[in-house]
Amino acid sequence: MIYQHPLHYLLGIEGVALLRSYYGDHDRAFAEDRVAEIRRLLDLAADGVEVAAVDTVAGYRIWSETYDQPGNGLFAIEEPFVHEIVDALPAGVALDAACGTGRHAAYLASRGHRVIGVDSSPDMLAHARLRIPDGDFRAGDLDRLPLPDDHVDLAVCALALAHQPDLRPGFAELARVLRPGGHLIVTDIHHEWVTLGSVPHVRSTAGEPQLIPSYRHRASDYVNAALPRRLELRRFEEPRTPGPEVRDGLPDDLTTGPWDVWPWSLMELAPAAIAAAASGVPSVALWHFVKVR
Repeated sequence: MIYQHPLHYLLGIEGVALLRSYYGDHDRAFAEDRVAEIRRLLDLAADGVEVAAVDTVAGYRIWSETYDQPGNGLFAIEEPFVHEIVDALPAGVALDAACGTGRHAAYLASRGHRVIGVDSSPDMLAHARLRIPDGDFRAGDLDRLPLPDDHVDLAVCALALAHQPDLRPGFAELARVLRPGGHLIVTDIHHEWVTLGSVPHVRSTAGEPQLIPSYRHRASDYVNAALPRRLELRRFEEPRTPGPEVRDGLPDDLTTGPWDVWPWSLMELAPAAIAAAASGVPSVALWHFVKVR
């Protein structure tokens, strides 16, 4: 079981902010304000929560109901990267691996590709089939794609590999189904953003708190998984998202909100600290590979 307590999160954020001050990002007054905030936060009246880690099939069974409403905030950051690469390629056979509700599959189809969508979640696939009624959607895992060798000209794997404890099986399969000269686009949540608390929260049908784990893979993990599979890196980006607005002082009411909205509601309790901790932190990692002949 995972134990999450709002005070632990807030003290961690204050600590990151103090480290940034220690290394010169902020002045003495900022650092002293953080210590004063910590003293006040220690009086926070709140309880911790025991949380179970669940696999993607169980987690997305619940999340599929709201996944597109209003949608993941990372979509607007990674989609322009994907679209720019796709728009420059001729139409062919395209794979949307871990397709979810089919947002990239829909775009690929609109650009003339014959699209195959694969996902391990029957519930997400059901939404994808509603979005693209004539699409070819198949149940399957990233490490056992239900496609033959050298079958697709383009593969997109978006915001999915971070759920895998080991990147190598997924990259091996993506390379296997990709034709020589084919393109692979991978987007993923950045490990620094995961460290700041961006991990999917869901509740079971019985209301029990659950997390879909996101692993903190480094750039070297992706490269070392890709290069042995003849995947040549063409482009890599780590977009920085604007940090939260800097506001001094704690709110009068230190209300943490329900567990379902942690850590976002907790950020409101230490706005200056979270602005400092999140400043310049990449939210996604964006990769473009080509399978060499």
